[in-house]
Amino acid sequence: MTVTPRSALMAIFIVCFLTIIGAFLFQWAGYAPCPLCLKERWAYYAVIPLSLIFAGASRGNAGIARWGLLLIALILIANSVLGIYHAGAEWKFWPGPTDCSGPIGNLGSAGNLLERLDTVKVVRCDEVQFRFLGLSLAGYNVLISLLMAAIALWGFVVAAKRQTSW
Repeated sequence: MTVTPRSALMAIFIVCFLTIIGAFLFQWAGYAPCPLCLKERWAYYAVIPLSLIFAGASRGNAGIARWGLLLIALILIANSVLGIYHAGAEWKFWPGPTDCSGPIGNLGSAGNLLERLDTVKVVRCDEVQFRFLGLSLAGYNVLISLLMAAIALWGFVVAAKRQTSW
């Protein structure tokens, strides 16, 4: 089987799509996402349609696939950095963002404090809800993002070689 930029784009689409489906299944099973988890999904929301658009537009134009793969690689590398930050906050290597890792503040007046405490569900960014083989979901996001970035860069190099060989 020959690796083409288009096949790299389709592989990225499939893995990213399945990753988001998995995230939604975890959410459906009761693992509420924290604010950082939700931000980590942004890359997938961008890469899924971009990979399809560039795969479709790349028919007959290797340049579109090439630059699309580079853009996707950059998005996924940035997402892996965000995932490393999140996983590091979970492991207490550094503090997480104050909106989901610090003390709970501003609960309103004392009159409605009990009511607010019953309705507020804080999902902390620095506490792991689920681990598998020692990694949290933020850790798996890093691995998936880096793997997809590597595939995108590989496809970029293949496209560049094909473009120069013509």
